[in-house]
Amino acid sequence: MNQIAGPPASEVDTGWPVAIYGALKRARVRQVSYVPDAGHSRLINLAHEDTAMAATVLTTEEEGVALAAGAWLGGDRSVLLMQSSGVGNCINMLSLLNSCRFPFLTLVTMRGEWAEFNPWQIPMGRAAAAALELMGVTVMRLDEADEADEIVTAAADLAFEGDQQIAVLISQRLIGRKKWVSE
Repeated sequence: MNQIAGPPASEVDTGWPVAIYGALKRARVRQVSYVPDAGHSRLINLAHEDTAMAATVLTTEEEGVALAAGAWLGGDRSVLLMQSSGVGNCINMLSLLNSCRFPFLTLVTMRGEWAEFNPWQIPMGRAAAAALELMGVTVMRLDEADEADEIVTAAADLAFEGDQQIAVLISQRLIGRKKWVSE
């Protein structure tokens, strides 16, 4: 089983990943694809532990868009987990979803926001919401841990019941401060 290291539990509210996992289970999501990301680590681990979910590690985020389309055609529901820097990698593939009217749900951990230490993360962090919206994706924002279940449930309903393309942006403040560690 793959395990992804995340921020220490003392630095982040661990309840929101569990709430998101519960919302995904109730929405009958069976496939979870991701590029490894510490912000999604708890949710990734929950997906790997669940024998009713297929967790697929990707080499690049646009593969997850194609996987979501294939999952839908095969009768499954999927979610793509990515970081805001990966949104730029998906722009061309998002046209597939819009043109073919595939439902799509992605959960995006934001970088380039609150307490960012890496200047390379800032440009795409600023552009992620607008880039998604330009490609026809409806953007929702998750800023408070106690809203995780409600927002992800609403996003999943819009995606899978309304045949919409939905992105939930998870604020960097909610994820917790990332620190550069040199050894």
